[in-house]
Amino acid sequence: METTKLSSKGQIILPKSVCESHHWQPGMEFIVEDRPEGVLLRPAKPFQPTRLQDVIGIAGYAGPAKTLEDMEKAIAQGTLERHACGRY
Repeated sequence: METTKLSSKGQIILPKSVCESHHWQPGMEFIVEDRPEGVLLRPAKPFQPTRLQDVIGIAGYAGPAKTLEDMEKAIAQGTLERHACGRY
């Protein structure tokens, strides 16, 4: 069993052998759980990568397809309206 100390900044250094055995790398994020018997550290699971086919159509637009020209006109109109209201 290895020991470590709490720094004045509230930091704890995990022993190298523990990090290596769990394959933990610098910069990993952990979930900290306060338990009656102590503190539990669990690696935070990163979000799964988002794939285009999983989210395509998520905006829910059901109207006719817009041309690039239509979209550029709408953006220009929105920009003019924002400037007229003093918003940039």
